[in-house]
Amino acid sequence: MMEHFRQTFREEADELLVELEHSLLELEQNPADDELIDRVFRAMHTLKGSSSMFGFDDIAAFSHEVETVLDLVRDGKTGVTKELIRLTLLARDQIKAMIKVSVDNGELDVERTEELVAAFHKLVGTALPVLVPAGLSSSASSQPGDSGLEIVYAIRFRPDRDIFKRGLNPVHLLNDLHELGLCRITAKTNDIPPLADLDPELCYLQWDIMLTTTHGVDAIRDIFMFVGEESSVEIEVIPRESGEEARKIRPELPCQAAGSGKPRTKAIKAISSIRVAAEKLDHLVNLVGELVTAQARLSQTALAHNDTGLIALAEEIERLTEGLRDTALNVRMLPIGGTFGRMRRLVHDLSSELGKDVELITEGAETELDKAVIERLADPLVHLIRNSIDHGIEKSTVRMAAGKPPCGTIRLTAAYSGASVLLTLSDDGAGIDREAVHARGVKMGLISAGTELPDRDLLNLIFAPGFSTSAKITNISGRGVGMDVVKRGVEALRGAISITSTRGEGATVSFRIPLTLAIIESLLVQIGTTNFVVPLSLVEECIELTRTDVAQAHGRRLVDVRGAIIPYISLRERFGIGGIQPEIEQIVVVEVDGKRIGLVVDHVIGGHQTVIKSLGRLFREAQGISGATMLGDGTVALILDVPQLVGDEEVLERRTFGNAPFTEKGTMHA
Repeated sequence: MMEHFRQTFREEADELLVELEHSLLELEQNPADDELIDRVFRAMHTLKGSSSMFGFDDIAAFSHEVETVLDLVRDGKTGVTKELIRLTLLARDQIKAMIKVSVDNGELDVERTEELVAAFHKLVGTALPVLVPAGLSSSASSQPGDSGLEIVYAIRFRPDRDIFKRGLNPVHLLNDLHELGLCRITAKTNDIPPLADLDPELCYLQWDIMLTTTHGVDAIRDIFMFVGEESSVEIEVIPRESGEEARKIRPELPCQAAGSGKPRTKAIKAISSIRVAAEKLDHLVNLVGELVTAQARLSQTALAHNDTGLIALAEEIERLTEGLRDTALNVRMLPIGGTFGRMRRLVHDLSSELGKDVELITEGAETELDKAVIERLADPLVHLIRNSIDHGIEKSTVRMAAGKPPCGTIRLTAAYSGASVLLTLSDDGAGIDREAVHARGVKMGLISAGTELPDRDLLNLIFAPGFSTSAKITNISGRGVGMDVVKRGVEALRGAISITSTRGEGATVSFRIPLTLAIIESLLVQIGTTNFVVPLSLVEECIELTRTDVAQAHGRRLVDVRGAIIPYISLRERFGIGGIQPEIEQIVVVEVDGKRIGLVVDHVIGGHQTVIKSLGRLFREAQGISGATMLGDGTVALILDVPQLVGDEEVLERRTFGNAPFTEKGTMHA
């Protein structure tokens, strides 16, 4: 039971650490913002209190040391400096490492902890005390008092019976009171039942405490802030000899009325949210996917039997299934702001390491995506930002000489675009050196020396494996793996990526990704007896391809669509499918990297809700196929990897003609 609550603490601590990091990075930009200072302090204080309650004494002790310094900042006794921000970020990382050690049962780097504590005390000019785990020291707290005068408090603590079941240990709270000053604690044992009736999971004890401290009542309230609404805490100031009247101070908790022994009447608040394990959500979505497939089979069976009653029932189940599908997928949707927050720390650390002044501006943090998509977005974004800071943003002196502001800007935005999300990362740096890209492309054999490429195709060479224009290899860039990883990562999400740049003004990378990877809307097509599906987000239109159209192209795979020349790929030839071609074939026009390309199929069946299934190990290396799905009649349809199909066709054309196959107008070489 206790391990369950410790796991809950770890999950909540992760959220607090994210909030702490985000607040610190904002505070660095706005050091005089009192609200941000309070947010940083509250996050650290909550970490300390929670870790102490759940028995993470090393985390509590370390957090207490950091909190002491932050309290000096909050009281205006020391300022917000870059060194303070740097140390607190490192402390945040150390706490995260401590939590990881508690999960993996690893060995903690105690020397690192002591080094950070020493650095904090050096920063504020105090001596380094011996680190003692929270709750084991009875000395007065090192925090400054509110007035410097000792106050005597009478505290009556009546925990609810189920406090142990919530993972809380009252002993830790009493130990924290010891840290505030001199404590005399009396345990009330009147409610302990006979041994035969005693439930070891219930708390029967109550405590009366006399506390002498220089701290104010808020410090006491903070200790009891997590006990819950069912517990009772009463705080009373004991009068001095001068005749001062006693003052009763109650924390803002719906506690028992003083001396009544009866619970106060209080409104019961509905729980607005619950924490659910990610594995349970994944299992729910998988079940919904199976239900979508079963519903499709039911609809097909109903139509085959031409039973009006069965058809009506199938339509009702289809309506309910669609509602359940949308609800289940929405549950897994998360705002992308969490990922944006991680990028802020990356920009902070890299700009410091490279000696550059860089600011990250984010927009659209509230845009929601499936959690599975968000998890896989981190690596592409990390590589893009590393390249922007290392290759794009110039040093302040260079920027000022070019008439730019000394601080470079990286802008990261997210916005909905139909059933997809459009992510854009732009910088105001030096832009991409096209001559260097062209020279590197020739050196790698990607293009011939005399080839003149359209701007879009030239810049797309950057995504080739091993491509790098950096003359120097560092721990940040220069090995030619970054942009290749970005492209493969985006395409693995069934997305598309493009890049634009203006020399001296910066570069912009955009990629469009689907909202979810579990169930997608698609177009079902057929070649011979083989079924394929095309992601609907890539489809623009469907047109006919007659034998006359083929003859008029004189052997070239081109078709005239309302005056625009569009190249096409024969999927029958691409996959080696036999059989007789129909007199009139169908072209599914898709858009990839800003270019329109046709996919020739025998028949277009219609729209389809595709439940994506990964290919088995045997077919993992299949080219042009990204997955499979089950149709209503039990047959399997293959999901086309459209970007890979187009990329393979470009490679084939380049080998044949020594040039990129598609021009900006969408024509293909014969």
